[in-house]
Amino acid sequence: MSVWHIAGGRRLHGSAPVQGAKNAVLPIMAASVLAPGETELTNVPELRDVDATLRILRGLGCRVEREADAVYIDSSALTRAEIPHGLMRELRSSVIFLGALLARCGEARLSMPGGCELGPRPIDLHLMALRALGADIEERGGELICSAPEGLRGAAVALPLPSVGATENAMLCACAAEGETVIMNAAREPEIGELQAFLRTLGADVSGAGSATVRVRGRRLRPFRAEHRIMPDRIVSATLLAACAAAGGEVELLGVQPQHFSTVLHSLSGCGCDIMTGTGRVRLRREGNLLAPPPVITGPYPAFPTDAQPLMLAACLKARGTSVFVENVFQNRFRFAEELCRLGARIHTEGRVAVVTGVDELHGAPAVATDLRGGAALIIAALSASGETDILDSGHVARGYERFDRQLASLGADIELRD
Repeated sequence: MSVWHIAGGRRLHGSAPVQGAKNAVLPIMAASVLAPGETELTNVPELRDVDATLRILRGLGCRVEREADAVYIDSSALTRAEIPHGLMRELRSSVIFLGALLARCGEARLSMPGGCELGPRPIDLHLMALRALGADIEERGGELICSAPEGLRGAAVALPLPSVGATENAMLCACAAEGETVIMNAAREPEIGELQAFLRTLGADVSGAGSATVRVRGRRLRPFRAEHRIMPDRIVSATLLAACAAAGGEVELLGVQPQHFSTVLHSLSGCGCDIMTGTGRVRLRREGNLLAPPPVITGPYPAFPTDAQPLMLAACLKARGTSVFVENVFQNRFRFAEELCRLGARIHTEGRVAVVTGVDELHGAPAVATDLRGGAALIIAALSASGETDILDSGHVARGYERFDRQLASLGADIELRD
């Protein structure tokens, strides 16, 4: 158990690079097992979720090495198609190995995945997509036992919701399916385009990422040697900008892609922040009081990202007026709101709606990180609070943020992570 100790009231200033994207690197590491080959990934962040995925790869028989931000994966020696229960429970995105292992081995055995408790997140869409491609999936005692007795075959896969994970799983599985697969109502997040780019380096025939229709022409992938640099993390970018908006000051992010989080920039601008964007960079300056932004309504990309909603909400706790947040993705996303109220925030939640009435002052207090983004929201609020805040964290924040304490300290925050 760790404690984030923050002395608030200090403005943020300076520039900071942004880490590689967690939600991009995890499915790409799973894709590295699609065929025997060697993969070299750079700009890989040091995160708990990345470490868990590397342990999964080793457990499957792959040779894995890490040096600084580079990861080397040799999947030639893959010997197993089964992931132990303990590793599956560490992160929800581990289910992405289902499609990759089916494509490589024709079988897979996994337990139900874990992750943050944000309400029901059934993997029914993943299973529906894989069954459409010819997979036989049996759910037995919390395990998924999968095979393709008659081989994988291309098919039309119509997703009732644009699920990122289901889209990725279908793309991976379809790489080995005979014929063409058409994924309709596909997720359009930038991470889908990143996965497509990597799959193409392996020789896969994939197109349409970024649109609602993704096409995959299945083919036998040959042994490969692939190199890929992971895109910057748009949610970490949003976090740092929200922190500056809350604490005040001026921060410039380097090595980012502002178009990937334009809805967040629009909302921050609506709060009165001065925002300047350029190629690979964005600068935010906040002087004076924040104003309540127009309603923030989450949804699939290109709508406002659900992962950025807690961060934006935390930035608005002292904004003049009333801020409204509507959560359309996760049922229990507002679990962190009660912890923010310990710092003096005024938040009323009802179902999927949170109403924030701006207060003049927040004060330091003990709090508990309930999940990854909720923990980041507490840190943002603590930066703008008077006095000291201690946030008890069982490891949630480290799942998505690389050396977050050092990065914020480099911008002038008085923050310490105590183990």
